[in-house]
Amino acid sequence: MSPAHHSAQPIDKPLHGIRVLDLTRLLPGPMATMHLADMGAEVIKIEDLGMGDYARTMGPVRNEVSQFFVAVNRGKQSLRLDLKNAEDRTAFLDMVATADVVVESFRPGVMDKLGVGWHVLKERNPRLIMCAISGYGKDGPFSQLAGHDINYIGIAGMLEQNVGRDGTPALGNLQVGDLLGGAQAAVQGILAALVGVKCGGTGRFVDVSMTDAVFAHNIMPLVAVNNFGKPADPGQDLLTGGVPCYNVYRTSDGRFMAVGALELKFWEGCCEVLGRPDLKSRHWSLGQEVGGTDALAVRKELDAIFSQETLATWTERFSKSDCCVTPVLRTDEALSHPLFEARGMAVRSKHPTEGEYWATGPAVKFDS
Repeated sequence: MSPAHHSAQPIDKPLHGIRVLDLTRLLPGPMATMHLADMGAEVIKIEDLGMGDYARTMGPVRNEVSQFFVAVNRGKQSLRLDLKNAEDRTAFLDMVATADVVVESFRPGVMDKLGVGWHVLKERNPRLIMCAISGYGKDGPFSQLAGHDINYIGIAGMLEQNVGRDGTPALGNLQVGDLLGGAQAAVQGILAALVGVKCGGTGRFVDVSMTDAVFAHNIMPLVAVNNFGKPADPGQDLLTGGVPCYNVYRTSDGRFMAVGALELKFWEGCCEVLGRPDLKSRHWSLGQEVGGTDALAVRKELDAIFSQETLATWTERFSKSDCCVTPVLRTDEALSHPLFEARGMAVRSKHPTEGEYWATGPAVKFDS
């Protein structure tokens, strides 16, 4: 067993002493187990004897593995096993006996076919938590279908609302289905099950459907359906472009400012900075129709105003007013932003084979 970079975990982290066996690949599962490692768990990443995790070769490979693989596998130990081999399978079951959590992301039924399904594992360790991450859950009409993030957010009703001004669904580069639906939902379920075991309960099977999780968090369109019988037209709801106080505006140098002045007091402050105090009363909370004629007219006026100055100029002007207006940064710019530097979120790290690279800090921090 070989340690991965940053594998040592401080003893004061809340999951110190928790052992996780990670059979997952690509993005959702590895991100979930990395979060657990960041919180102090000992994570042992188990790959097959062939190509292993597909993420190893996704994108340019500097030496041995891709930056994608590096980004989501810090803090883990590494082990190779062939679960189709009886000897390796026995070795895995021996590890299960002393583990707290097993995480897998195969299609439902694959673990059973390998002889290491839930019923086998819980016999070996009644306090074990097994988390299965899949696209559509362990049962139901889609359980055996393949899918990716785009499919999960499409079926859940989220992608239809995520559009540009021309009405075409936009593919954001944050994988909502994989990361919210897969990684975060898995961490949530695992932590809840760990608390249950600590309180004297038995082990649990945690069934994570990435599509279910996106569907459960698709709140604003659900609210619209309950209020009006259908979601708002794409790009015309309160948080998707239907009001001028919550929108993005192009600057003179082709960059964008994010205006999040949703509350009236913030909108009033925004109008002051823009030199247009006459617009203060034209706000959704004062009766402006969301997606209506007046909202679109004010949005057009702000388009013209923001287009007169550069991103840097607007950033400087709004830095003096607390009204929820910020620049839209590139990731390379965010890495050097004082916010992430001060919070320890942008870190220069060193991988044993890939050399120096940018890493993020842990998403959750703890103080004692």
